[in-house]
Amino acid sequence: MSARRITRTRLFAATTVALAALSLTACEGDELTGSPAPESTASAPADGNSARPAGGAKGDAGKTEDTGTAGSTGSTGSAGNDKASGSEAGTGSGSDGSEGSDSDLPGKCSASDVRITAANAPRPINHLLLTATNTGSKTCALPQYPAARFGEAQSVPPVAESSKPQSLTTLAPGESGYAGVRLSSGDGSGENGYETSTLTIPFEDGSIATVKLPSGGVYVDTALTVTYWQTEAANALEY
Repeated sequence: MSARRITRTRLFAATTVALAALSLTACEGDELTGSPAPESTASAPADGNSARPAGGAKGDAGKTEDTGTAGSTGSTGSAGNDKASGSEAGTGSGSDGSEGSDSDLPGKCSASDVRITAANAPRPINHLLLTATNTGSKTCALPQYPAARFGEAQSVPPVAESSKPQSLTTLAPGESGYAGVRLSSGDGSGENGYETSTLTIPFEDGSIATVKLPSGGVYVDTALTVTYWQTEAANALEY
């Protein structure tokens, strides 16, 4: 065989191999560039949301159920606490009476269960000491101050605000409260003075106590002032 024929044979064989390689490459390219196969519908969620692995959806659902269970348990616990609190509150306000109820407070004193006496005070001058004694069988509360009416007076004297105690004066049976009365000015600066031998003191329930004044009566003028009821006689005479 001549050299030229051998060369042509080799070129033909090389060409054939090259064409086969190109054909194979073209087939692989079609597979790589072609449309991907659709996902399995088994992994798509039933609610139409974006596709996600079926295992993930199941896992999420499991977490949701756990959360819901925990929430229900917490609510039950809260209801139990509320019930317990309500039970305690009910016990505190039972029929045995609660602290500070109106039924525990003493009633108001009346002229029928309090005896009031009046005496001249040794000092300060022109002062009268009123003593209110509980002659009844129950503890009672005096008015804030004696609304004293001397003689035919149409108004009650003013009260010394600086003598106001922290609370009302209450009297147990046999106990006494005290109030001071400045009858007149010591320097003669008072006006419209007059002598009187009668004194009445009303109570909040409408009853009125008639108080016997010292022998010879008393002299009062525009300086007339009373104090709040006190638990100590000395306190009543400080004003």
